[in-house]
Amino acid sequence: MKTTSVLITLLLLAGCAAHTDFSFEAGDSPAFVDERLDRIDDAINAEVAAGNISGAVALVVKDGRPVYHKSFGYADIASQTPMQKDSIFRIASMTKAVTTVAVMTLYEKGYFQLNDAISKYIPAFANPEVLVSVDEEGVVTETRPAAREIRIIDLLSHSSGISYPFISTPLQKVYKLNGVIDGLTERNIELSTVMARLAEQPLLFDPGSGWAYGLNTDLLGYLVEVISGKPLDEYFAEEIFAPLGMKDTYFYLPDSKADRLVTLYADVDGLIVSKGDESSIVLDNPRYPVEGARTYFSGGAGLSSTAYDYARFIEMLLNDGELDGQRVLGRKSVELMRSPRIDMDDDGAADFGLGFEVISDIGKNGELGSRGLYRWGGAFATEYWIDPEENLVAVFMTQARPRKSEITVRFQTLVYQALE
Repeated sequence: MKTTSVLITLLLLAGCAAHTDFSFEAGDSPAFVDERLDRIDDAINAEVAAGNISGAVALVVKDGRPVYHKSFGYADIASQTPMQKDSIFRIASMTKAVTTVAVMTLYEKGYFQLNDAISKYIPAFANPEVLVSVDEEGVVTETRPAAREIRIIDLLSHSSGISYPFISTPLQKVYKLNGVIDGLTERNIELSTVMARLAEQPLLFDPGSGWAYGLNTDLLGYLVEVISGKPLDEYFAEEIFAPLGMKDTYFYLPDSKADRLVTLYADVDGLIVSKGDESSIVLDNPRYPVEGARTYFSGGAGLSSTAYDYARFIEMLLNDGELDGQRVLGRKSVELMRSPRIDMDDDGAADFGLGFEVISDIGKNGELGSRGLYRWGGAFATEYWIDPEENLVAVFMTQARPRKSEITVRFQTLVYQALE
């Protein structure tokens, strides 16, 4: 499928506010202690100085007002290009929340029920099999019929039995042997082709009986294409990006914005420019999303964005589906999305809802935060969270994989310790 680039550009421009100014609806004065917020600066600057990260952008919005938005270090070390607030990052699995919202917009329009079998709309996934045994080469030697079909809600909660090629499971070699990819590619291939390959593979377990992170959201992205009749990038642009004024979020960057893409590093005995193969996630080209065929739209990993754009997206979710007079989802849909559905860690601290990890028990979780906080991150060191109790959202972005720095998780502690 080909994207009508002119149409998308017009749609994005039509809904945009200037990227240097927030237009979140103002609330009460943010309850932060300024000198404690300065601790965020100290921690991030220390990571840059130590050579653990090249740079970063951090953003916090409370009560509808941006209270912290700063850039640090370099977007590219070799050229000494400073990191800017509008630098563009590969957000990888932070794409999943966007795809989840796209699915829910179609659900709200009455195209399907969440408990429908995915095979009702994508017949190749009918009659799934569960893996029993596989040989060392990745050849499946035995399967059994699954107890039931995969439902759309199983895909939203990563409880379908589908995994990822980069994750070590009994299916890892099976996927690679059969041409199933993680979702980041410069090759001239389309989502429909890879999803057809995925449909031929067995599941890790019976749908609904466990939790396993996987290509569920890529399949949901394909569902969006099938139901809407549009390429995923076009549907995102029309239904999400344009209404929210997200003018810097794309699967593949236009040439005019390519110079704002942050260099991807690998922390291998110090930071080196990534060649794409230093970690379990193999990029065909570490220049993704600037170079390549631009035909594969991964609903689970493919987007690049700015901290500002993504903050607008998650502020919409915090605000029960609406931002600046633009309603993307109904409040009951957002309520369902952030509701715990399946235990993802077997200790009762964190569950998975529809598209997010949800903190169910702050005591068991054992870190600063709030009960009901929901969040996720991306493979290249980007993180976000949404806290309804504190009326707060936050985004942290840097670019490294593999990474040794823990600043993405310590950022959350630094934000919460600064509350009045």
